[in-house]
Amino acid sequence: MTISIGGDHAGYEYKNQVIAALNKLKMTVIDRGPSSDASVDYADHAHPVAIDVAEEKANFGILICGSGNGVCMTANKHNKVRAALCWNTELAALSRQHNDANILCIPARFVSKRMAVLMVKKFLTTTFEGGRHANRVNKISC
Repeated sequence: MTISIGGDHAGYEYKNQVIAALNKLKMTVIDRGPSSDASVDYADHAHPVAIDVAEEKANFGILICGSGNGVCMTANKHNKVRAALCWNTELAALSRQHNDANILCIPARFVSKRMAVLMVKKFLTTTFEGGRHANRVNKISC
């Protein structure tokens, strides 16, 4: 499985922690930055992750910024992307089960690094339920 990951300066340390966890799980990781905790614009890193997912270069994406909102709004501008802002494992699971989310957005200033890794694991191991949810998901794109 290939995972594209990116964010901003607030998510830099979290990104590194998540990448380490993904490497332990033998996932292929596309790191879209940033490469330090110096101030950056989240959109410069969120767009490449969203493109990787939309163009199926990655199975899933993970975006991390301070609130999670900026990266989530940016990613959701792309067709074929369903980015979900989550702050616990239950939301991460529901975003996959009910919304077929393909990008997990994490608010670094509001969750622990441990919770971020737990959410990523839950997100990547939860499947879309389909059924009544499929009709709803098909109505998301404009």
